[in-house]
Amino acid sequence: MMSAGFLRQWLKTPAMVGAILPSSRHLAKAMARHAGGAQALVELGAGTGTITAELVRQYPAVPLILFEQSPALAARLQERFPDAEIIAECFHERTERLAQLPERAVFVSSLPFRSLPAAVAIPTIQALQRLLIASPHRRMIQFTYQPRAPFRAPVGLSWRRYVTVWRNAPPAGVWELCMPVSRSRYGLPPARAA
Repeated sequence: MMSAGFLRQWLKTPAMVGAILPSSRHLAKAMARHAGGAQALVELGAGTGTITAELVRQYPAVPLILFEQSPALAARLQERFPDAEIIAECFHERTERLAQLPERAVFVSSLPFRSLPAAVAIPTIQALQRLLIASPHRRMIQFTYQPRAPFRAPVGLSWRRYVTVWRNAPPAGVWELCMPVSRSRYGLPPARAA
């Protein structure tokens, strides 16, 4: 169901929201399931908190940092998830807040990279590249509505497609971006169907 806050944000900045409907609970479950093993979770574009709620449900003891550039949505997230750290700014502008992330941090992103303005997408991808390459245990879980990878993998990183979640409008693919190392070597979970 679409909230009034989500609709207002979509009407104001559709390219930054990227979808006319919030993520389904099925997509949220798939995204959260593939974030297993995290010592910290960093969510980019937390929006109305659909994926956030599932992250909290599946990993209640894992520290959670939420980036949501809309002040109105960020305020709602703070009310709903009082234990999370909420940063109401663009991710790439505040990466210094992540200087003390543990080695097994997992980034969970709902950012619509294919519709974001280049002035936001490019520095965001560059910031993710730096943070992910800082530890071979770090990874990012991202969804996209298109059948190809969410964006070209930066140097030193590669994409792996997990699953397509058909019970989402529109259907969405769940992907992982990380350094190309053996998943079993680091105890990462195998891909599973949604």
